[in-house]
Amino acid sequence: MRIFLSDSEATEALGRALAATRPAQAVVHLQGDLGAGKSTLARAMLRALGVQGAIRSPTYTLVERYPLAQGEAWHMDLYRIGDAGELEFLGLDDATATLWLVEWPERGSGGMPPPDLRVELAVEAEGRSVALLPLSERGSHWLGRMADNRQLPGPSVPVT
Repeated sequence: MRIFLSDSEATEALGRALAATRPAQAVVHLQGDLGAGKSTLARAMLRALGVQGAIRSPTYTLVERYPLAQGEAWHMDLYRIGDAGELEFLGLDDATATLWLVEWPERGSGGMPPPDLRVELAVEAEGRSVALLPLSERGSHWLGRMADNRQLPGPSVPVT
């Protein structure tokens, strides 16, 4: 499914829609160039899930952890790691994480659980285009719930 987001408010609305329909456990890969809106989308999801206070970018810390009503969300930015082997040093215990939001996931390939959803963001004209691609049965059900509940922030078309 492809969506056009006209501004940061539309990006935040997509984050809220993803949060409102998310499964109990989910791994999300956020992909796009620098400035495409990955962190904005992650912050909106976390805020919609009840995270209070500052939601920091994990650019330098690599991972920021946030308690949720059920479990913990991890917002990761893997841009600065050299290979997936470096993930061992981050102390990631996937038993506590119920939501993984991973920027630059290709850098950690093989060192994380498989994704349920890939979100591809790109700058397009004055806004952003977003492709939501389910990569598991859980991801397919997630997008189905969003579509069924009319949770999408703008016009959408199937991705071909």
